[in-house]
Amino acid sequence: MDGDAFSDLALLSYLGLPPDYSPLPSGSPIEFLRKYLHQIPPHLITSFALVTTPKQRSLIPDMRNRRLRYTETAPKQLELESAKARWPHLWSGRERYGKRAAEDEKEWASTSFLDGMQQQVGKLGSLLGEYEEEREVERARCLKRSQGGGEDDGFIPEEDESDSDLGDAADVQESPEELSVDFERRIKELFIYGLLEGADYDLCDWSEQYDIYDEEGWFNEEEADEMEGGGEYDY
Repeated sequence: MDGDAFSDLALLSYLGLPPDYSPLPSGSPIEFLRKYLHQIPPHLITSFALVTTPKQRSLIPDMRNRRLRYTETAPKQLELESAKARWPHLWSGRERYGKRAAEDEKEWASTSFLDGMQQQVGKLGSLLGEYEEEREVERARCLKRSQGGGEDDGFIPEEDESDSDLGDAADVQESPEELSVDFERRIKELFIYGLLEGADYDLCDWSEQYDIYDEEGWFNEEEADEMEGGGEYDY
């Protein structure tokens, strides 16, 4: 079996569990993962992506620990510029959303198109850059509108009171460095709790290389129980 199919029988057989084991992995995948996460081999565990979501898997402390360790490796998908381009609706800076994409278009036109021959290229680079920037701005607007209602079920990381105070104070402006730090923190938090839409969670959720043990500050089972009970949590 591979990651393209989910088989209760294959999982139960590998773990030496009876065919009538209850609840079945397909019926309670989160409970099953919490109990057997470290015993399921790679060729079977990836199939749980078919029956669970990243948000659901964040109820498992060991899964959040893996994501936390993964974020500390500075993965490409969570780098500042990449994240700003991919999730512009989360960026609160004042720079134009399509700035980087526009610069890429201009560079392509000046270096690659017609071997960069200026007499043929003319103003093509600037025009392509402007078009790309407009597309990115519109994309950001659409994302903001789609996110306007927030999460339906309220399962979002708790915001610091200091953040709310800063947001209410019109005369307080963060420096570019502070904006970047806040944005990177927000991206990291959303990723850990399975709320970063479009992120590739398969890169860490199923990999034992990101396991961490007995370190202060890591997520634990007590916190998981609070989350399932609807309680608030810190990180």
